[in-house]
Amino acid sequence: MAREARNAAQLPPAMSQRSVSDYGRRGTVFGSLCGLLFFSLLAGVLVAALAVPSILVASRGATASIGFFDNLPDYLTIDAQTERNLIYAQRDGAAVPIATIYDQDRQSVAWEGISKFITEATVAGEDRRFWQHGGIDLKAITRAAAGNFVSKSVTSGSSTIAMQLVKNILIQRALRIDDPVKEKAAYAAAIDGTLNRKLREMKFAIGLEKRYTKKDVLLGYLNIAGFGGNTYGIESAAQKYFSVSAKDVSLPQAASLIAIVQQPNARNLSDPAFYAANKDRRDLILFDMRDLGYIDEASYQAAIATPIAPKLRTPNNGCLYAADAKFACDFALRLVPTLSALGDSETARAAAWAHGGYRIYTSIDLNQQDVAQANLIASAPPDESRFALGAAAVSVQPGTGRILVMAQNKSYDNSKEGGGPTATAVDYMTDRPYGGSSGFQTGSTYKIFTLTEWLKKGHTLSEAVDGTPRAFNLSSFNSRCVNSDGQKPFVFNNDSPGEGGQMTVANATRYSVNVAFISMAQKLDVCDIRDTATAYGVHRADGRALSATPAAIIGTNEIAPLTMAAAVATIGANGLYCTPTIVDKVVVPDGKDAPGQQRACAQAIAPNIAATVAYALSAVMTSGTGSPGQPRDGVPIVGKTGTTDDSAQNWLVATTTKASLAVWVGNTDGGHHSLRKTTIAGTNGYNTKFNIFRNTMVSLNANPEYRGGDFPAPDPALVNGRGPARGQ
Repeated sequence: MAREARNAAQLPPAMSQRSVSDYGRRGTVFGSLCGLLFFSLLAGVLVAALAVPSILVASRGATASIGFFDNLPDYLTIDAQTERNLIYAQRDGAAVPIATIYDQDRQSVAWEGISKFITEATVAGEDRRFWQHGGIDLKAITRAAAGNFVSKSVTSGSSTIAMQLVKNILIQRALRIDDPVKEKAAYAAAIDGTLNRKLREMKFAIGLEKRYTKKDVLLGYLNIAGFGGNTYGIESAAQKYFSVSAKDVSLPQAASLIAIVQQPNARNLSDPAFYAANKDRRDLILFDMRDLGYIDEASYQAAIATPIAPKLRTPNNGCLYAADAKFACDFALRLVPTLSALGDSETARAAAWAHGGYRIYTSIDLNQQDVAQANLIASAPPDESRFALGAAAVSVQPGTGRILVMAQNKSYDNSKEGGGPTATAVDYMTDRPYGGSSGFQTGSTYKIFTLTEWLKKGHTLSEAVDGTPRAFNLSSFNSRCVNSDGQKPFVFNNDSPGEGGQMTVANATRYSVNVAFISMAQKLDVCDIRDTATAYGVHRADGRALSATPAAIIGTNEIAPLTMAAAVATIGANGLYCTPTIVDKVVVPDGKDAPGQQRACAQAIAPNIAATVAYALSAVMTSGTGSPGQPRDGVPIVGKTGTTDDSAQNWLVATTTKASLAVWVGNTDGGHHSLRKTTIAGTNGYNTKFNIFRNTMVSLNANPEYRGGDFPAPDPALVNGRGPARGQ
């Protein structure tokens, strides 16, 4: 013990006696001669057992231990460890990460990605003879004997890096067991303080060092070790505590990181209360690095003089910390259990995602997302306090269903504390299972489906209908799925005073005359109108069945903006409906591409019907109710406005042949505050949707990828009744 005493005498005065003890416990005096003799015997027995497994040992306890040791498997692999998952979006045509999702914050790195300061600090602080022994260090076992004998276990002061790697592998394997009872038992076995656990670690460690190189073992340890909280692995630790990569840490930073691993919850750098303990251990590691010749005196002195000064990385786990498109991130994350690339069952997918290493590539275009977001905030301020003002803009690509934009005026905050009145965790754009919203009444945008059914039944745009407000006997409507007998007559009114009289269906559509559409519905079956809406992919956001009453004709069903964006995109795709998707592809942990969400497209309506619907809706945008939202950039566009009672919910849904856009502005709490009677951001609230839509659509059209062309010509027979309808 002379060298140990000499080294202790050379320790800097600032180090406490506790630190000297922590320094490998070199100054420990054996608790008893018996303890020394027992562990010396055990060390000798282990050496003999490794050489001659069938050796006979006189001591009953030693015999039992060696029997246990001899029967243990010696095969253990360095597993692929739990990793981060990443979610990507598109910017300027390239994929960029927007969010990091993980159960364990780990980024495994190669040997070249780690500074030599770290590898040297690890050997100096955790296993001085790492490069010489074969997995277990019998000198260290003997040195730690007294303290461990008193506690009747061998749990400290003798674990090599290989043994620590074994323990961590077994812990991580336990944490991946689905059965809670089995997981608890496996975890307890991995950390218990018995001699048998230590023997198991020793044998596995020897097996590891036979199977892997020293570099592999050290790298495996640095990638698996815990560094406090849910931070694992040296790369994530370097980024979290010093905001640098593991290859770029300084000497004192390297020693400070390795100082954490023995007591992660007492020496990590997340709290200044832990700094002193970290510095004690850090300086001890630096002392050992000098003692082993890894650093010179000048480097040592400069390093111990360096204060503990972490540069903590801001939190980054989850969509709350996404760089952009947080609601889109949340939507994509909720779809993970459905992605076949992660497994054949929901349980398997959940386990795979928890293990991590996946990269989810979304269809979101961040350039367009930023434009929409800016317009929403400018026109529908999130700090509106007079009523619960919400607004959203969703864009879908016709013919594919790819979601290009998902933006809303409130910021995303799903934290326990919440983000105050300007934030929400509710995604207004999606169905309840994917964000918590129950949707909003769509008003006259729903008339698209009555118009479609009208044309499907052979009626034309030139036919005249009566738009005069009046009472309708509900039993007069054809309704094969709803019984309206016995109900009282209901008076339907128009949105604007003075509207009414005889008019063509084309003009009824252009000016969105409610009662004219009710008159059209009397010549149809309201259940067929519902079925046509369903063919467009329309469904209630709360999961209930679509209503098929006469009132539903003018938009009483509560529907999500994403659903309406996909529905109107069907017209842009000449009748082809595509289920909206946001996950383009998945890159699995081994780096291979795998499918994202399955494309699901079907011809919802005949092309000639779609072309004629588009023709009627084009007038809405050029000279009808949607004209204030017309981009006027030369790109053909078709669409429909929608306003509910009291103007509580306001919509404009429209599409080109390359991009649809649904904009909703309204009350998020079910209230009936009238936007028509409210000035918002310097304009009448009724116009808010137009300002958001126009500016966002101009940006979409400016991108050659999304700039639409001409729509197919309408079917003449469906416009004015001349000649047979195409495709009929």
